[in-house]
Amino acid sequence: MKIIWLGHGSFRIEIGDQVLLVDPWLAGNPVFPENRRAEAIAGATHILITHGHHDHVSGVVDLARELGIKPVCKADLAAWWSKAEGIECLGFNNGGTVALGNVNVTMVAASHSSSLPGPNGPVYTGAEAGFMIEHGGRTIYLSGDTDVMADMAIFEELHKPEIGILSAGGHFTMDMKRAAYAARKFFNFKTVIPCHYKTFPLLEQSAQALIDGLPEVNVIEPEVLEPIEL
Repeated sequence: MKIIWLGHGSFRIEIGDQVLLVDPWLAGNPVFPENRRAEAIAGATHILITHGHHDHVSGVVDLARELGIKPVCKADLAAWWSKAEGIECLGFNNGGTVALGNVNVTMVAASHSSSLPGPNGPVYTGAEAGFMIEHGGRTIYLSGDTDVMADMAIFEELHKPEIGILSAGGHFTMDMKRAAYAARKFFNFKTVIPCHYKTFPLLEQSAQALIDGLPEVNVIEPEVLEPIEL
């Protein structure tokens, strides 16, 4: 598989017969080179959305139309986009699993918030979420925006992910130290990839605290558009 960071909380994940765009915030993302947009979205099969905040869904409706592919997201957000934007989505909810080709995606809980701006104020888009992405007996845990949760112990027991993609920039999500604690306390990851950091000065700029906190784990600091092959 290939995991390609698009900056912030955005990823391109090539796994099985799928090319998944996760929270693809491309236009306006300070660390994404927009002249490489075509490369980032080429061959995409689905768009996974963890929650409704602008830095995770901005441009998704237009991208879905352009590529002719479905956002895969919370049922509430899917219903809103269907009504307000006329696009077809695949909506599901926590604990549900959908088959995307030969890749199984299970939605799991997160601890954050989720809404979109609407004509009469914020629009509720369903609770925030993360994903377990499984193919060929290997599983990625993509945390979405979250803090540490005791639920993570259940995620480990049920899914046994070997790869963790963890939001770890602090302020809006857990920081590097808290992410390291979550990984040590609840999971048996072989590889951890931090995200949702370095985008703005407000967020953490280095993953060193995560690296120091997980001496037995392969912590990879991603570089934008540089594939991580696992």
